Amino acid sequence: MTSEQIDDARGVPESEASRIALTWSGEPGRLEELTHGMLLDQAARAAAALSRLGVRAGDRVAVHLPLVPESVIATLACGRLDAIRTTLPVSLTVPELVTRTRASDAKVLITADAAFWDGSVRPVKALLDHALARGAAAGGAPERSVLVVNRCSRPVSWKPGRDLWWHEALAGTADGR
Repeated sequence: MTSEQIDDARGVPESEASRIALTWSGEPGRLEELTHGMLLDQAARAAAALSRLGVRAGDRVAVHLPLVPESVIATLACGRLDAIRTTLPVSLTVPELVTRTRASDAKVLITADAAFWDGSVRPVKALLDHALARGAAAGGAPERSVLVVNRCSRPVSWKPGRDLWWHEALAGTADGR
């Protein structure tokens, strides 16, 4: 192996680590590009955050995100932990979310504060909060951690001890549960 191919900490040759792996175009005027190295770094951080929240091999992580880079990162993080990623489409209604969150038996849920659809901002976390409250009222809903991706910088309801910002959890600055 040549010096140009020295592996970074994740076994990706340096020449590959700087190549673009993901290009995302979303909200008006928003374009994100992640290199292989950036994507793997974010996946490692997300796996560490999920691990701190108690996710182990075979556990489920429910992902309730629009099509954003964090969805890919969550998938890679689950793969690192041998956890099972369960998708909760953002198009689900509250009753459908109640059923799906209950059936998922996920230890951690990952959602977004809001998302852009058809030129407007629509709530994402608010629907999940509503579904979790309904599920708890119906009995038997386990307490789960909710990681919230900040996509639209909108105020969101917050349940201390349950809800954590994605970026803080990945930085290791979340409340350490």
